[in-house]
Order: sequence, then structure tokens, then C-alpha cells
Amino acid sequence: MNLKDLAEKLKLSPTTVSRALNGYPEVSEATRVKVEEAARRFNYRPNTQAKRLATGRAMAIGHVIPISTQHEIVNPVFADFIAGAGEVYARSGYDFLMSIVPDADQDRTYREIRSKGSVDGCILHGPLLSDPRISLLRELRLPFVVHGRSTLEAGPYSWVDMNNIRAFQRATEFLIDLGHRRIALINGIETMDFAHRRRLGFEQALAARGLVPNPALMASGEMTEAQGYDETMAMLARPGAPTAFLTSSLLSAMGVRRALVELGLVLGRDVSIVTHDDDLSYLKNGGEYPIFTATRSSVRDAGRRCARMLLRQIELGQKAPVPPAFDLLDAPLIVGASTGPAPSI
Repeated sequence: MNLKDLAEKLKLSPTTVSRALNGYPEVSEATRVKVEEAARRFNYRPNTQAKRLATGRAMAIGHVIPISTQHEIVNPVFADFIAGAGEVYARSGYDFLMSIVPDADQDRTYREIRSKGSVDGCILHGPLLSDPRISLLRELRLPFVVHGRSTLEAGPYSWVDMNNIRAFQRATEFLIDLGHRRIALINGIETMDFAHRRRLGFEQALAARGLVPNPALMASGEMTEAQGYDETMAMLARPGAPTAFLTSSLLSAMGVRRALVELGLVLGRDVSIVTHDDDLSYLKNGGEYPIFTATRSSVRDAGRRCARMLLRQIELGQKAPVPPAFDLLDAPLIVGASTGPAPSI
């Protein structure tokens, strides 16, 4: 089936169908969903080779992933992000090119893929507070979208991000409303922008209620189960131990829970946990009733949004410069079994 056949079945113009598949904002959400569902139902796949010849584009999107002991890609959210982005690439006839390189080789890699013309654009992952990759991609005039933001980057760029500050304000306020005053933060690496913003949200919520953040109850590092376990065991052994934990990852929250079980403490009664949940397909936060109270934002959906934004930038940029686009996602608080009133002491 070609594009014209699909358009005839939907009783839409080929232009509308093409724009719906490529994420153009002038196409309504209802039409986009209708077209995408039909493309899946009729197994429509764009003729990539024909499109390469017609447009002169590579019909590929690049993801440059640095090898590092301290990086977002260590976290399993990357696979779900790519699954979401890949859905959009496939429907639009784009391939996915991943380059895994040493940290020091990122600059050279971006310059090489630009000079070779092997990709039409890139998605940048794991932005730092100050991230030189953004200015480099702007210098190379290579279309790109950032999954996240870089607080200290002053120039314009397109991004899709979760409202990390508001999410962690909301989570902290929820615990304060339950009577908790000694709240621990187990965060990601705070040179990374998302973790910096989460700490800001946590501290701002405490300050708004007249509470002073306690450095002894704040930790940052790789968001792993072991991190959650180790930090919890250390914090609960100190005077003024926390009655609640706020973690940046479901994996870290699982480590906190393991520590509580070993210490004979009851989750939600003796100690509460609120976590961030990326709604991963293979790491679910319980079934109908969540195990953990959590701020929730789908990383797979973020992948789709980044891909649509980038493909639109590539398609429109053939005719004229495209202004930066922004997409700030909310993370509602989902109440589960891991929280309860602060224990009487």
C-alpha cells in the first residue's frame, strides 16, 4: 500500500496523511490518531528509498550515546524512549542510527555524521546543567531536539521535558501534608539537568512550608536499586532519621523498600516513599493499585514527542528556518500503598 492508497481509504488528501504521519502541528490530534491507527491496520510503510531519492535526505535520525560510568543511559528508561521514538520513525520511513562512543569523542562523532550526511537530525539525551553539545549542534546546523533541558544554555533550541520542579514540589507537599517533616531526597546525578531541577522543587516546597533542607538527608548518584538501599540504611542509622523518602527513580525506591523490609519497618506506616515513575513497559509500579505513590510521566510518550518534533523540524527546514519548539509535560501524582501519615514520635 502506498500513501495515495492510504489517503483514499481515509478519504483524506495525501498531503494531510503525510503531515499527520510526520507530526505537523496544523493537523488535529484526532486526525493524527486516525491516520496512525489506519497506517498500523493496513501495514503502511513509506518507500524509504524513493523518499531518499526524491528529497536528497538520509532518512535517518542519529542518537549519539556516550560511554560513561555516570550517565542517564545506564538507567533503563532509554529503551522505552527509543521504543516510542522508533514508532514515529517507522511510520515516517526513517531509520534509527545509534553511535556509542567514549565521552571525549562526542564532538568528533557529531562532526563526522554531519560531514558524511548520514543522518538528517539528532536527538540529544541526558543534558547537563551546562551542555556544550547544544551549541555544537547549533554550530553544525544539524537539526536536533533535546530530551530534557539545559538550565545554563542561553541560546535557542527545541526540547521536550517533564516539569521536574513542579513534580517534586507536588510530591514534597504531599508528604508535608501527611505530617512528615524529616523527608529524605535520593536523587540522580545533580550535574544532570533533570536532577538539578528535582532538587530545586524539593527545596522550594520545604522552604514554602518553613522547613530547612537537611544536607544529611539528601543524596545523589546513579539511580539504581543499590543506591536506594545503601542510602536508606545509612540515613536510618543516624539520629533524626527520615520518616519519608522521595526518590528520582522507581529502581531507587525498590532499594529503599528492601532496606525497610530488612529493618522490620512497615512501608506506608513506619516510613513512607514517594518516587518518580517513568511508566516503563517492563518495570510497572504494581497493577490497578500502585505499590508506590509516584509522580508519573511516560518516557515512551516523550520519545514519540521528541521524534515528531524533530521530523517536523527536518521537513519544514527544507524551505525555511524553523523556530525552536518546546513541550513541557506534566507529571501527576498517583497515590499508592507506600505513603501514610507521619508516625507519632
